[in-house]
Amino acid sequence: MFEQINNFITWFDGVVWGLPLIILILITGFLLTVRLGLLQVRHLGKALKFMVKNEDDGHGEVTSFGALCTALSATIGTGNIVGVATAIAAGGPGALFWMVVAAFFGMATKYAEGLLAIKYRTIDENGHVLGGPFYYIENGMGKQWRWLGKIFAFFGAGVGLFGIGTFTQVNGIASAIKNFFDPDMLHTVNLFGGTYSWATVISCLVLTVCVGLVVIGGIQRISKVSQIVVPFMAVLYVALALIIMVTHITAIPGAIVTIVKSAFTGSALAGGVMGTMVVAMQKGIARGIFSNESGLGSAPIAAAAAQTKEPVRQGLVSMTGTFIDTIVICTMTGLSIVITGTWNTGLEGVEITTAAFQQGLPFPPIFASFALMLCLVFFAFTTILGWDYYGERCLEYLFNRNQKAVKTYRWLYILCVFFGPYMTVAAVWNIADIFNALMAFPNLIALLTLSGVVVKETKDYFNRMNA
Repeated sequence: MFEQINNFITWFDGVVWGLPLIILILITGFLLTVRLGLLQVRHLGKALKFMVKNEDDGHGEVTSFGALCTALSATIGTGNIVGVATAIAAGGPGALFWMVVAAFFGMATKYAEGLLAIKYRTIDENGHVLGGPFYYIENGMGKQWRWLGKIFAFFGAGVGLFGIGTFTQVNGIASAIKNFFDPDMLHTVNLFGGTYSWATVISCLVLTVCVGLVVIGGIQRISKVSQIVVPFMAVLYVALALIIMVTHITAIPGAIVTIVKSAFTGSALAGGVMGTMVVAMQKGIARGIFSNESGLGSAPIAAAAAQTKEPVRQGLVSMTGTFIDTIVICTMTGLSIVITGTWNTGLEGVEITTAAFQQGLPFPPIFASFALMLCLVFFAFTTILGWDYYGERCLEYLFNRNQKAVKTYRWLYILCVFFGPYMTVAAVWNIADIFNALMAFPNLIALLTLSGVVVKETKDYFNRMNA
């Protein structure tokens, strides 16, 4: 029975993440890149400056930097550490190339999402902000498209509960802690028809309590925690990856050649159909979108809460999220894995990245394992927090701001965090991929429809700034 369900999930994942969606994501990013005149290259410096410089007189619930950290808390997670590893293991080193290509065009997509989120958001008499794809679909495309906004909100809430938000993150945390504290499964307990390490069970209980304490405090508490944890852990992780780069500097050119060649030939080790370029492209783009969420429509939900009155400014700030997440952090993870060659050793998920850090860092393996475990735990923890916020905002729209529905969702979310470690890795990632894809379609339709608005707002803003 379970095998049949897993087979169906795998088949359906292949259907929704087939060429049509991959092409739609790339076309959306490419068209926006062309229409905006390579904005992600020309204005990246300005975007990075705006990222740390908040507006004084903007309207919203959190600072612009706080909104970005909330969005980054949801994107910098297992996708950067586990997702990159699974993509390279399945599609070969070339998957990293397609991940970066998708992220480059995805920066223009994320810019458009952030801009539209501010332009079409709603603020009630209590100062409560609600915005995101459902509102730029309804207010931008027209009331007759409200059903499309509802579809997005339904799948958005599902992604939180069953996709990026809970199962994948908790699974990643539990695996990392178990691999560090009890790799040989010496201390086990039988639960839910399976045998689990006590390290998994205890970490699951502690995590559930911590998540509960934060999410019950709402966006302000999530934002405050994210602003502390995200920058600190991102800097630590990048520093560790940089040490691998510097100590293996002579191997980097060869690794880059391998990545580019593999992008167009596939992985010879995978063989047959799995060795094709399409698989490298599919895995790279799917995991890239999983990591940076460009085109998915999640980040604009956080962007809408930013204290700003300039849609373009917030669009630029939102764009830096994809740059930091994928072009910086995922690339460093991928290079570490390719340089050390751990992607083709038969390991799975987080074990691939752990082995890369153990081999690549000039420290005892126990230090590398502990440092990576720490990064993964905190990255995944903040992702759980960010996606609870996204899911709640989707529920608010779906049930016309009914707070009872939102509170019910919150408790279900905490319950899913509790059960996350007991799901199988393959099924978890496939379910997450499916929900991602179904959430992306309504958002991409809206972005293509409203691309003219994005271009007009952008031109008006820079004309005003230049004047």
